[in-house]
Amino acid sequence: MVKSQDIFVGKHAIHHKTIDLPAHLELFLQHLTVQRRLAHNTIEAYRSDLQLFISVIAEQHVTSCAAVDKKHIQLFFAHCHNKKHSARSSARRLAALRAFFAYLVAQGIITTNPLLELDSPKIGRNLPKALHLEEIDLLLTRPLLPTPINIRNWTMIHLLYATGVRVTELVSIPLKGCNLATCHLRILGKGNKERLVPFDAKTAACIREYMERARPAMVKNRTNTMLFLSNRGRAMTRNRFWQILRETARARGIKQDISPHMLRHSFATHLLSGGADLRSVQMMLGHADITTTQIYTHIDTDRLKSIHQRFHPRG
Repeated sequence: MVKSQDIFVGKHAIHHKTIDLPAHLELFLQHLTVQRRLAHNTIEAYRSDLQLFISVIAEQHVTSCAAVDKKHIQLFFAHCHNKKHSARSSARRLAALRAFFAYLVAQGIITTNPLLELDSPKIGRNLPKALHLEEIDLLLTRPLLPTPINIRNWTMIHLLYATGVRVTELVSIPLKGCNLATCHLRILGKGNKERLVPFDAKTAACIREYMERARPAMVKNRTNTMLFLSNRGRAMTRNRFWQILRETARARGIKQDISPHMLRHSFATHLLSGGADLRSVQMMLGHADITTTQIYTHIDTDRLKSIHQRFHPRG
């Protein structure tokens, strides 16, 4: 029988005091994957930040969880500061450490959390950049030469702006995830959380044209269940679409360097500017916390000024 203070590493039950920080880190990452169901990229970010912490304090001959105290945490952040790491990186690492040591306390591995008295570093909040409507119109202009590749590119840009999905979500849409009858996408987002995102009739027409005229020329006699394909019939990659968007922007005379995330920001900003409620935009974007969506309420200052001038008695 496995004792209550024993834990599993692989198939073997080992007393928790006999395993070191790296082994507990692997157990923590398994917990995030299986219990919390966090996204792969999030898990890897935790892994990278916590492995850096473990490597730094190992130089002080600290290898067990119980041996870590407040001075080791401070030593780690002093190391990050000396390496000129950004405040944003430090804030992310502190969040990772908080989650890791809270997990160790919950599991009974340690009794005291060495991060309880530490404050998060203060960082500035970067407002997301949104494209002007004139730039959106340029991007969504129908290509003069309607080749299969041009139709595909045009459709993907249309759909990205119409739905505000993340670029990883865009290139991962399966055929069955796009419903042209009801005009909505079924998106599997961060943390394997599913959401429905609507799109407009014009975008539906673009997708239908792509399905009828472009996709068959790409898939040919092969089998692929993804909606958007490369010219070799394989699933589109996020890096390739990033290149396509930049090339399209340059060809349309847009001078600034744009990214897929800017179209996501533009989607949210333009919806809120048009009067959409914050909760609906949160659901469409797939934000777990509405405070993440609230950042978009600080962007449209020109519109707020015009409202103030129009309706305030001394405007």
